[in-house]
Amino acid sequence: MSQVAVPEYLHRTVLLDEAVDALAMVDERRDGVFVDGTFGRGGHSRLILDRLSAQGRLIAFDKDPQAVAAAQKLAQEDSRFVIVHDSFATMDKQLAALSIEKIDGVLLDLGLSSPQVDEAGRGFSFRADGPLDMRMDTTRGRPASEWLATETQENLEKVIRDYGEERFAFQIAKAIVARRAVEPLIGTRDFAALVAGAVKTREKGKDPATRTFQAVRIFINQELEELEAGLNQAYARLAPFGRLVVISFHSLEDRIVKRFMADKANVPQPDRRLPVRAIDLPQPLMKLLGRIKPSEEEIAANSRSRSAVMRCAMRLVGDPS
Repeated sequence: MSQVAVPEYLHRTVLLDEAVDALAMVDERRDGVFVDGTFGRGGHSRLILDRLSAQGRLIAFDKDPQAVAAAQKLAQEDSRFVIVHDSFATMDKQLAALSIEKIDGVLLDLGLSSPQVDEAGRGFSFRADGPLDMRMDTTRGRPASEWLATETQENLEKVIRDYGEERFAFQIAKAIVARRAVEPLIGTRDFAALVAGAVKTREKGKDPATRTFQAVRIFINQELEELEAGLNQAYARLAPFGRLVVISFHSLEDRIVKRFMADKANVPQPDRRLPVRAIDLPQPLMKLLGRIKPSEEEIAANSRSRSAVMRCAMRLVGDPS
């Protein structure tokens, strides 16, 4: 299926058709209830709504106030659609409030939207100078600048090392502490320059500040903790044969998703020498349905899709919960 036309004001949705195809919205499943855990600018949600029947429902989540504002316009146009201004990690509570017990599919696109990256005021990128904010939800929590101004050197190093996989984390943390003793870090380019000065060798084709910016953003937004919680809540709410589809953009996310799905699909089996009937053997809870990366054509059209990895799994009937 070719990609649906996307208005210019929307960012280019990664793996658009592939992700919605993986939800298997065919036949009676078109009447089901689906969750888009990351509305962004609505590319996936709009295609899901195109495939839903008149009886179907789509519940979308997003922490970004700008994304929520765009989603509210869609909600006014389509009564099948509901937007929740919160993280998908609150899925269980929010679905309960909507009197929804089971869902037929969950899609999580974990990447930043292009407007978030391109708007200097959000502080996610150092391509243009802006305030060091980095919050997905600008109405809650503290910006990155406040955290960088107060955190201990030890914890700065740990975050940069663990969430950025940065081998010069010690040198960067030391430079942050030395700099803030003289004057505060305020802008993204200022911070990127400080990091570049502390990184001794540079990766080919990658700005030396890339890993550190990723690390701080992940920490400020608690992205990995929310992913763990969201995966567990999504699984608990999935009906038999419901699909879980996740698009990751860096190795830390993908490892969590891969491990979660594998743990559900690979159930430990007892020793074959024991007298256990086949019917009494532990059954897998999910079936792995594959891993997909963007095509060369998609990468050529949207370079930001290059690092994307999509994984899909289906909940099986055997789970008693």
